[in-house]
Amino acid sequence: MSTDTHRLPIYSVELFPPKTSEGMAKLKREIDRLSAVGPRYFSVTYGAGGTTRERTFETVDWLRSQGIDTAPHLACIGSTRDEVREILARYRDQGMRRLVALRGDMPSGMGSGHGGDFRYANELVTFVRSEFGDAFFIEVAAYPEYHPQSRNPAQDLENFKRKVDAGADGAITQYFYNADAYFGFLESCHKVGIDLPIIPGIMPITNYTQLARFSDACGAEIPRWVRRRLEGYGDDVESIRAFGHEVVASLCRQLIDGGAPGLHFYTMNQSKPVVRLWEELGLPTPG
Repeated sequence: MSTDTHRLPIYSVELFPPKTSEGMAKLKREIDRLSAVGPRYFSVTYGAGGTTRERTFETVDWLRSQGIDTAPHLACIGSTRDEVREILARYRDQGMRRLVALRGDMPSGMGSGHGGDFRYANELVTFVRSEFGDAFFIEVAAYPEYHPQSRNPAQDLENFKRKVDAGADGAITQYFYNADAYFGFLESCHKVGIDLPIIPGIMPITNYTQLARFSDACGAEIPRWVRRRLEGYGDDVESIRAFGHEVVASLCRQLIDGGAPGLHFYTMNQSKPVVRLWEELGLPTPG
């Protein structure tokens, strides 16, 4: 049962924890600019183990101290049940009611023999529900173009359904640039009885080299015509950003017009591209 009483659509943003004090100071300024447009919540990505995880806690703690609704990511691979239980209790006691539950990647330097107590995200969702009941609104990952480690879309859909059946309340997708991929994925979900809000993940285009590297790693397709246009701009940063904005704004309009239950922006800790999209799309703002 969901603990989220707020109506859809939900428009939210994602941050990653900075590695330095200087980065944290910069991120706080970006958060101030993002807060001005009124995201429903800020999610914070999770670094497994050591100082990386502590940076996640630091970022989450600061957001909560500012009264900002926060959804921490929790990746389970490489973790024990006791470790995850401790983190969840901490978040619950801080008043957090939303959680993004993920498998995650094996921490650097940790071999396959040290995978912890969890193998897949559905096991994490099951654990959260068994230990904490309905304390959290749990969101999981979805892949409209299917996860790069899946053999095919059918297997990926089965994996997604396991997370839903384990007790997920909603899902956020990997980013994509083809609206048909998203709507086709929704149709496939409905055919197997998946009925929960699946919010599109939106990645602004500001740096083609970085985007191409991310996309090749995570399996997100950059349409050929978009890739060719971006390649053609070379080092012309302003043209890349202007064209990228047009592509993403058009995608967002298609998704909203098609009935998407919200948008989740991958900010890469940069407020300007997201605020520009937010304002141009006429998304809800405070006041």
